[in-house]
Amino acid sequence: MGATGATGNALLHSLLALGAPVRALTRTPHEPIPGIGAAHRARPEVRYADAADPDSLLAAFEGASRLFLTMANGPAQVELETRVVDMAARAGVEHVVKISAPAAEPASPVAVSRGHHAVEERLRARGLSHTVLRPYAFMQNLLRLAPGIAQGVMLGAMGRAPCNYIDCRDIADVAAAVLTRPDIEGGAFALTGPEAVSHGELARRMSVLTGHPVRYVNLAPDELRDHLVRHARMPAWLADHVTEIQQLAVARPEYPNDTVSRILGRPPRTLDAFLHEHRDNFR
Repeated sequence: MGATGATGNALLHSLLALGAPVRALTRTPHEPIPGIGAAHRARPEVRYADAADPDSLLAAFEGASRLFLTMANGPAQVELETRVVDMAARAGVEHVVKISAPAAEPASPVAVSRGHHAVEERLRARGLSHTVLRPYAFMQNLLRLAPGIAQGVMLGAMGRAPCNYIDCRDIADVAAAVLTRPDIEGGAFALTGPEAVSHGELARRMSVLTGHPVRYVNLAPDELRDHLVRHARMPAWLADHVTEIQQLAVARPEYPNDTVSRILGRPPRTLDAFLHEHRDNFR
């Protein structure tokens, strides 16, 4: 599931490159899957599936042995993912690889992380074999900062706290390994890139990348939330989430780990490489 999202789509490409039989699930099966064109020799099977429609899930899961589950964060996420888990169990899916979050705990200070914990509990209650991937901040989400960076400003509420960043393509490659290698399935894996970087350091690198000064302005959490709602036009739940995860990084300092390297046998993609790849977006 999530074949048209950043991580799910990258996983689709990873599985096709491995020659694995793969079924892409989407609410818009009549539309092209991003990055999959007529020139591709290997093409996925595409089926309609909507997490709000249990019958569509049962039909989409028919004959499948493994399920990759990722959905966009949102107020209905727990309800939708729980339904997916229930239908996967009914359809006889043998193993689920779920994208979760750091600090997925019942009393987590991050509401979205509490939701992920609830879905993980449903997997356990259903007796489904599963692997949980807990990636930190997606490098791809930095592209959303482009408008502010163009004006020479980055806003946040992290002080000098470092933040782990990881490229969605590395998350996808880890997921592909778990889905195709029974020897590493099961358990939970926290996923990071090779370094944790503060917002101040990120602003410095953006300055070098763009050729114009970019400064980091540290706000109080309430100020950041207010800015995200009033000026960035974020829905309240998302502004809360951004603020909560930044405060979590302050309360629980983040450090990179070697999980990606151990599973893939190569180092994860670097932040500098990602920024250079997308430099035109920030300019």
